[in-house]
Amino acid sequence: MARIVMKFGGTSVADLDRIKNVAARVKREVDAGNEVAVVVSAMSGVTNQLVKYCTDLSPLHDAREYDAVVATGEQVTSGLTAIALQNLGVDARSWSGWQIPLKTDGAHGKARIESIDGATLIARMQSGQVPVVAGFQGIGPDNRVTTLGRGGSDTSAVALAAALQADRCDIYTDVDGVYTTDPRIVPKARKLAKIAYEEMLELASVGAKVLQTRSVELAMKQRVRVQVLSSFEGNGLGSDLPGTMVVDEDEIVEQAIVSGIAYSRDEAKITVRRVPDRPGIAAAIFGPLSDGGVNVDMIVQNVSADGTTDMTFTVGRADLPRAKAVLNEQIGSIGFAEILADSDVAKISVVGTGMRSHAGVASTMFKSLADRGINIQVISTSEIKVSVLIAADYTELAVRALHTAYGLDSE
Repeated sequence: MARIVMKFGGTSVADLDRIKNVAARVKREVDAGNEVAVVVSAMSGVTNQLVKYCTDLSPLHDAREYDAVVATGEQVTSGLTAIALQNLGVDARSWSGWQIPLKTDGAHGKARIESIDGATLIARMQSGQVPVVAGFQGIGPDNRVTTLGRGGSDTSAVALAAALQADRCDIYTDVDGVYTTDPRIVPKARKLAKIAYEEMLELASVGAKVLQTRSVELAMKQRVRVQVLSSFEGNGLGSDLPGTMVVDEDEIVEQAIVSGIAYSRDEAKITVRRVPDRPGIAAAIFGPLSDGGVNVDMIVQNVSADGTTDMTFTVGRADLPRAKAVLNEQIGSIGFAEILADSDVAKISVVGTGMRSHAGVASTMFKSLADRGINIQVISTSEIKVSVLIAADYTELAVRALHTAYGLDSE
């Protein structure tokens, strides 16, 4: 017997038929003798509509009332899923975040989880009941409902799995696992049986959409084994085939040098030209950007012989107008010549823990791109990742070339 947290995303509970399929999938685990807790997202499209209601009424709405509105989407789904389970003869009960309680800080709209008391849910599971928990929400220090922001339901599920001391957290979505790259671009992409937390975290942070970064961070911190599976294979009941396990590196017998290729088209490049080359200039540029809520990623500096420097960096494409506005406010104090912006770029990343013990990973990447006439604009590295910025038009060509160059194509 295992204790499992099963999380179902918005597409998995998009309508009543899919909710019935989810209930049938949960019943199979219960019938197999497992203790099960379920975490659900709002039905597909519901959260967006609730957000629109708030912004249409007032663009500068009260964040506490915003949370009170958007949290209802998951509450509806949890109640409907419990009804569907009861209709199949499974003892089930819905739970909102505040009932557990899942306690968060007071940052409404983007709250972080502080603690979960799993004792009551554990007792219910041991008695044979299936708790169906509304994801994405908790209760803040002011005793009001909070929401966890982007990826909140995945984060709820992983945190709940840790609190319940679950054997694993199964995340059901519209893909059947983690692939070596996007199979829509590379048909020869392979599904990975296992991937290390660190690799999944890097892939999530550089563009892979399978899991949200926060949920992977939490899984790694709490050592929660996460499995990614499809809700839509196997007669609508979910695939009987295993998905991809996200686990500690020690569970993987032999690490591949490169586990995956990720890409992101949500990047923009900014170059601040002819900045005075003096101590503190980087802080003068990046400090105001940080204060303005602009997240900076890749950075490269070119120093000229005339005592000036060009500072090039990337930001999220959506943050480009704000970043330019912040920098233009600093032109008098910094004294740069001009700002150049380019949103027609893409970030390509190769990720793998095997990089730690193998030389030549970066040179393979650079040569492969050069052979296809793809110019590299910016480079950044970590211990298990190499990322480059290229023109967006070459995104698919670059991904295919690198997938082949690192021997990731399936036979």
